Amino acid sequence: MEDQFGRMVENMFQDFFAPLAQGRWAGEDVGMPRLDVSETDKTFEVKAELPGVKKEDVHVSIDGQRITIEGECQQANEQRQGEQVVYSERSTRKYQRSFTLPSEVDDASAQARLEDGVLMLSLPKKQGGTARQLTIQ
Repeated sequence: MEDQFGRMVENMFQDFFAPLAQGRWAGEDVGMPRLDVSETDKTFEVKAELPGVKKEDVHVSIDGQRITIEGECQQANEQRQGEQVVYSERSTRKYQRSFTLPSEVDDASAQARLEDGVLMLSLPKKQGGTARQLTIQ
């Protein structure tokens, strides 16, 4: 029997420190989107907050049980008087979050949609092979 709580705590620490190990956060404004993860018999349903991010700026990768969500939001604030720029400010915010699910995901059947700043993933569980009984010889 697996130690679910121990694995969850280990994944939490790996996910938290992964951006530091990859050299992220140094001079960048990187946020970790808040997640809601629910599970049914056949799927994992994930909701991630990505305010201001356009769907073309969101990337989701699936590697077995590991899910990575990345997004980028660019905002420009410019005020003009006639043809002359009086004030201009730009900002970029990046989102990155990786987490591990309890079982592998069928990436070919996975679906994603972005609605009102919330990324919704439907991640079907990969169906394992059927168990078979070995004959003792």
